Amino acid sequence: MNRIERIKLSKIQDCRGNLSVLENDILPFAFKRVYYLYDVPSGASRGGHAHIEQSEFLIALSGSFDVLINTGFETQIYTLNKPDEGLLIPNGYWRELDNFSSGGICLVLASDVFEESDYIRNFDEFLAFKKS
Repeated sequence: MNRIERIKLSKIQDCRGNLSVLENDILPFAFKRVYYLYDVPSGASRGGHAHIEQSEFLIALSGSFDVLINTGFETQIYTLNKPDEGLLIPNGYWRELDNFSSGGICLVLASDVFEESDYIRNFDEFLAFKKS
């Protein structure tokens, strides 16, 4: 698991509403922490860090947002706007979340519990980490 990957989730359609299921066998890791971002003000950005060990899976439960991924060499933008599709972000990638729509909700499933020592919060330190 070394690359960014969009993963389609199952979608069970019903006239009463759709249902998507996410079980541990869909991801290359067992999630140990789940959190979500919501009420992100217009023009605000979230993320702005990389993880040394932790991997994450992001889903737009409602609305949309952009995920800017920097590899240390190039930047790509992924727009998430479907609750039956997520973005797998392995460790070692810089990420920023921008352009949240009104009502946008980002669900995050993380491979580990919160450990501040796993975060790289300075972009220059991230670039040095990628070169090492």
